[in-house]
Amino acid sequence: MLKIYLSNKQGVLQEITKIQNGCWVNLIAPNEQEIIDISSELEVPLEFLKDPLDEEERSRIEKDGDNILIIVNVPLVSKDENEIPIYDTIPLGMIIAKNCFVTVCLKDNPIFHNYSDNKVKNFFTYKRTRFSFQILYSMATSYLKYLKQISKKTDAIEKELHQSMKNKELFSLLNLEKSLVYFTTSLKSNNIVMQKMLKSNYLKMYEDDQELLEDVIIENQQAIEMAETHTSILSGMMDAFASIISNNVNIVMKFLTSITIILSLPTMVASFYGMNVSIPFQQYPYSFFIALIISFILSSLTAVIFWKKRFF
Repeated sequence: MLKIYLSNKQGVLQEITKIQNGCWVNLIAPNEQEIIDISSELEVPLEFLKDPLDEEERSRIEKDGDNILIIVNVPLVSKDENEIPIYDTIPLGMIIAKNCFVTVCLKDNPIFHNYSDNKVKNFFTYKRTRFSFQILYSMATSYLKYLKQISKKTDAIEKELHQSMKNKELFSLLNLEKSLVYFTTSLKSNNIVMQKMLKSNYLKMYEDDQELLEDVIIENQQAIEMAETHTSILSGMMDAFASIISNNVNIVMKFLTSITIILSLPTMVASFYGMNVSIPFQQYPYSFFIALIISFILSSLTAVIFWKKRFF
C-alpha cells in the first residue's frame, strides 16, 4: 500500500496522488513494483526500501549519498484466535531522501494514524529530520503505553492465579514475559541508534531538534527500565505461582480425601450390619436406628477432628 501526504504552511496534512518536494511517502507492505517505482523516482537504493520489510532486521542508521536510512523496532499489538492481545515488535524504516521523507513498514501501525489523522501538533512533512524524531518520540510513548497494559494484565492474572489449579494463567504469563523480552531487546537496539544519531553528523539538527531527540532518548530509557522491571517481576511470579497452583491442587486433594474418609465410616458400619452372620442387637426392633446413630457419631467425631486439624 502506497500513500503520499503533504502538509501546508498551517500544518494541515493532505493526501496527494503524486510525489512532490517535501512530501511524506508511506509504504505499508509494498509490492515489488511500488518499491521499484519509489526507488527510481526518489533515487533511493532498493536495499533501503527492502531491508525494513525483513521481520528480523536489526536497528541501525546508514547513509548512502544524500539518503539516510534509520531502522528501529516499533511495538505492535495483535490478537490471537481467542482475542487475547499479543505484543510484538516490527522493524520500521525511515528514509530521509533528498526532497522527501519515506516510511517503510511491513504492517500498519497506530503511530502513523496519529500523523495521517492530523492529531500531532507542529508537524510538517517537509521538516524531515524533525519528523523522524517525532516518530521516534511517538514510538517511545507507545512502548510505555503497552508496558502499562502488560502491567495491568499481569495484575489481573495474579488475582486469578490465587484460586487457579490450571495452567492457562501460567501460559498467559509466559506470553507476557516473552513480549517483555522482545520489548527490552528492541528498546536497547533503538537506544543505540538514537545515541549514534545524537553524537554523529548524519543528520543536520537545529537546537530544537536536538532537544527533541534528547527527550526521545529519555523516554526510551524509561521504557527500558520499566520493561526490565516487569521482566524481573514476571520471572519471579512464574516460579511462585507454579508452586501456588501445585499447592492449590494439594489442598483440594486433602479436602476430598477427608470427605472420603468421613463417608467411608457409615459404609463400614452398614457393611458390618449387612453380614449374614449373627450380630449384636439383630433381634432388637430399633437396630436400624442404632446403626444410623453409630455411623453419625463416628462421622461427626472424624469431621470435628479433621476440622481442628484444618484438613478442610
